[in-house]
Amino acid sequence: MTYRAKPVDGIAWVTGASSGIGRAVALELARRGYIVAASARRADALAELAEEAAGFKGRIEPAPLDVTDRGAVGRLVPEIETRLRPIALAFLNAGISVADRPGDLGGAAFREVFEVNVFGLANCLSAALNAMRPRGKGQIAVNASIAGFGGLPAPPAYGASKAAAIHLAESLKFSADRQGVVIQLVTPGFVRTPLTDGNRFAMPFLMECEAASRRICDGFETAGFEITFPRRLSWPAKALNLLPYPLYFALAGQFAPKRSH
Repeated sequence: MTYRAKPVDGIAWVTGASSGIGRAVALELARRGYIVAASARRADALAELAEEAAGFKGRIEPAPLDVTDRGAVGRLVPEIETRLRPIALAFLNAGISVADRPGDLGGAAFREVFEVNVFGLANCLSAALNAMRPRGKGQIAVNASIAGFGGLPAPPAYGASKAAAIHLAESLKFSADRQGVVIQLVTPGFVRTPLTDGNRFAMPFLMECEAASRRICDGFETAGFEITFPRRLSWPAKALNLLPYPLYFALAGQFAPKRSH
């Protein structure tokens, strides 16, 4: 039977918890009874988050962290487990989107996105897996995006980084299964967050953050490998990538930003 984490098994660890989906999921997990170690760079935002969870069935414990600091990540996970309890569920959500300056593809902004969304993710995956493998039990969910399904007319670094996140989760599942650790992939559509507030293109089926967090937490409990929503967007997006390129580019091009006059 596939393992599914429960609050009695240990704590939840959420990265990128200071805003957006990470923040909403941390609160939802606390409502469901988890002690949540909430990580982000902004300690003040984490303190406010912990206060907001006061009175919930569970609670939030701030655990400030820069996911791009591999050494800090490696030290934090054992510290969390010593101070609180073993990590039963990890939601690796930290991510950013920054557009390159015109004519500077692969420049500083591109590298910053990959440092957080890919290398930061790998740092957290490594630490979480190293903690869970000896116990032969654990659950790790990687937050990607439908933007990782295929190329879209949006900042290329973000989509490419999310494609890498999808690939990482798929690749690690094989060995993790044998070691008793469940890997899940979260591929949301458009969710109203500070990150998507900067989008200048149509966002069909835009969801509120709280609704998305409930979908994700329900998926931790019942879904298979992928937690994807809304399906009326994600399933066509998957199908889109099966089309010949002429059709793919014609349809995907509808997401191009509208030019201002």
